[in-house]
Amino acid sequence: MTDEQVLADTRHWIEKAVIGLNLCPFARAVYVKNQVRIVVSSARHLDAFLDELDRELDLLQATPAEEIDTTLLVHPTLFPDFEVFNDFQNVVDDVVAEHELEGLIQVASFHPQFQFEGTTPDDVTNCTNRAPYPTLHLLREDSVERAVASDAGDAEQIVARNLQTLRGLGAAGWQALLEKP
Repeated sequence: MTDEQVLADTRHWIEKAVIGLNLCPFARAVYVKNQVRIVVSSARHLDAFLDELDRELDLLQATPAEEIDTTLLVHPTLFPDFEVFNDFQNVVDDVVAEHELEGLIQVASFHPQFQFEGTTPDDVTNCTNRAPYPTLHLLREDSVERAVASDAGDAEQIVARNLQTLRGLGAAGWQALLEKP
């Protein structure tokens, strides 16, 4: 699998699911302005991936939001197991704290087998956090706050709307949505 294929798959997911289903009401504006940085990691081990996370956090902090508002750090092979990736989120939170970015940057995680606690693996609502590859989404908290203030709805409303959308779509609809022409 090439970096170009990973980028294409990630963009397809953003355009069809994240923006197309309005799972993230903030995504369209920054995506169309090319303010979304997508980085495909080829780190061969966890330490190298953490080095890339460090660099991306530093870059995001040093770059105006008008240039890079948000970053997706994608690794297509390092985290095949969702539970390992999910546990890794604690390390990611520690890295954000080490950079003194708590309250400035938040990290959302996406994985092809993402599963919310209390759901079954085939529950379609898990798809709100399913991406083609394990992905860390680095978000500027002030950008999220601005988007929420712009009448996108609060987090609870967005989650409820997303769950309703996915239940209405169903598993077959989700699969069809992500199929490439």
